[in-house]
Order: sequence, then structure tokens, then C-alpha cells
Amino acid sequence: MEHERQLAALLRGQPWLMAALGAGRALGLSSWAIGAGAIRSLVWDRLCRHAQPTPLPDIDLVYFDPADLRPERERQLEARLRAALPGLNWEVCNQAAVHLWGEREPGRPMTPWQSLADGVASWPETATAVAAWLDEEDRVRILAPCGLEDLMNGVLRHNPRHCSAAVFERRLADKRFLQRWPALRLLPARDYTPPR
Repeated sequence: MEHERQLAALLRGQPWLMAALGAGRALGLSSWAIGAGAIRSLVWDRLCRHAQPTPLPDIDLVYFDPADLRPERERQLEARLRAALPGLNWEVCNQAAVHLWGEREPGRPMTPWQSLADGVASWPETATAVAAWLDEEDRVRILAPCGLEDLMNGVLRHNPRHCSAAVFERRLADKRFLQRWPALRLLPARDYTPPR
């Protein structure tokens, strides 16, 4: 609970992120959150005492709507977010539709996620599998199906729920996690069971 309180306070202290959360809430989706790099980078920048925030390639807004799996719906929501906050590069993804285009491994199809938490729980690193939303009382709510310990303690750990160790290793190189945040502790890729 302490990590959740600390993370919510950190997020509340970021005007751009609070504006993004407000724009997300204004979409009127029943199950949504902003997650992945926007939150991970903010926390790890703080842990590594970066004077300037790490530039974000995009802001990931995820939602869960099994009744409308059309990619056009995601593009419509992105357009609304860009109109509300044009300075941010939005990427919107319906977690209920990921199985239509995603693969766990090449040639190995995925089963559909059953909830937003199920989708977030599948993200490649445990510290990336964190999202937040703004409730109707303006409280920052946290979704962390793999827990917050790795994120808040600077631990870089493979989450095998969706990707293989090879994919994780490629992400390490592509995302340059250890170069950007040298204080991180990398754990070898292996099986991991998220806390319940």
C-alpha cells in the first residue's frame, strides 16, 4: 500500500500527466488507464535522479471493450486525445483486441484477455506492467497486477506471461533501459509468477 501511495503522489505532482489522465477520463470509457513507459520512465527518472525527464515516444492509453474491437475505434479515441492535448503523441490500444494481432511467440497465437488488468499483466517487464487512471473524485488509481515493488525499487525483470526471454533481451537493447537508468538492477530472464 505504501508503494501505491508514493506512486499516486508522484503522478499527482506531474501537471502534464494529470492533464493526460483528465483527457483519458473525458473519453468516457468504462475501463481505461495510462500506463507503460509514461509511468515507468517517471519513476525511474526519479530513482536515478535525472535532472530532465526521459523523452517519451508516446503516451499509452489502454482500455478494455470487447464489444468494439475495430482498430478504427482506437484511431477515433487517439484523435480525440490529440485534439484535447495536441502536444502529446498518443497511442491507444483496446486490450480486448490484442489477441487479433498479437502473438506470444512467432506462430503462437494469443488467447483473448478477460479484463484490462489481464492485458496490463502481460506487458513484457514487471515494472512496465503498471497503469493509472483518474476516478470521478479526481483520485489517482493504480493498476499493478505484477505489483509495484520492481518499479519502485528499480528492478528490471522479465515478465514471461506474454513474451519470451529472447523478446525481453531484444527490448533491453532496443529500449536501452540500462543506459538510460544505470542504477537499475537487472534480473536474469526466467519464470516469474506475479503476486496475487
